[in-house]
Amino acid sequence: MGWGGTGGARRTTSGRQVPGSPLLYIAVAIAVVVMVILVRTGRIQTNQVIYFVVLIPSIILHEISHGVVALAFGDDTAKRAGRLNLNPIRHIDPVGTLLVPALLSLSGIGAYGWAKPVPVNANRLRSPRNHVVIVSLVGPLTNFALAAILGVIFAQTLPATGAIPLYSRFLFYGGIANIVLGVFNLIPCPPLDGAAVLERLLPARLLPNYYRIQPMLIFLPFVLILLFRNQWSELINHVINWWYGLVT
Repeated sequence: MGWGGTGGARRTTSGRQVPGSPLLYIAVAIAVVVMVILVRTGRIQTNQVIYFVVLIPSIILHEISHGVVALAFGDDTAKRAGRLNLNPIRHIDPVGTLLVPALLSLSGIGAYGWAKPVPVNANRLRSPRNHVVIVSLVGPLTNFALAAILGVIFAQTLPATGAIPLYSRFLFYGGIANIVLGVFNLIPCPPLDGAAVLERLLPARLLPNYYRIQPMLIFLPFVLILLFRNQWSELINHVINWWYGLVT
């Protein structure tokens, strides 16, 4: 069973604070109700729900980190757009954060999704080509840091004997979610963060052609996961086993 999510700072030229739509609140409420029904009817397991719950804040912190570092390098687009905010409603994409992960979970493929990308204006950065790479890579690095913190807390609070308590399961799956999210986003393919490294390594003369084909590559990571589903599942199982051995 595989899990993951996408991040990535979206390049833009302007920022505007947009309040949460009432329809978004309705979508969140419906998603919660559907999740409860699926658990009660046995369609999904409790661990899947836990993973889904910890995945959302992990993606949100991933996105916020892009905006924070962009601000440090001179671009306040994300700040002006109201995206340096822990309110999850400002970061939820109804399709990518709720609908797609829910449908994929039911299909047995796993919960993959995305939040609304944080807007970044590369032209406002003091060194655009170099700072874009740093702004992009800070997302996965944030996830790895969160995984380390959660792993330490899990190891320090895990009971010596008896059943694993609910809070420990949240810590454990939170670590896995952040590791998978970080690794997944390092794939050098748009819209993932690793694409910024690929873009930086390309000679300037090739960039116009790269920008032309970039929109056509946006779904390539998900296509690859579907094509190599078994291999991806094996990789995730190795991550889970490695993580469990590391923190226990």
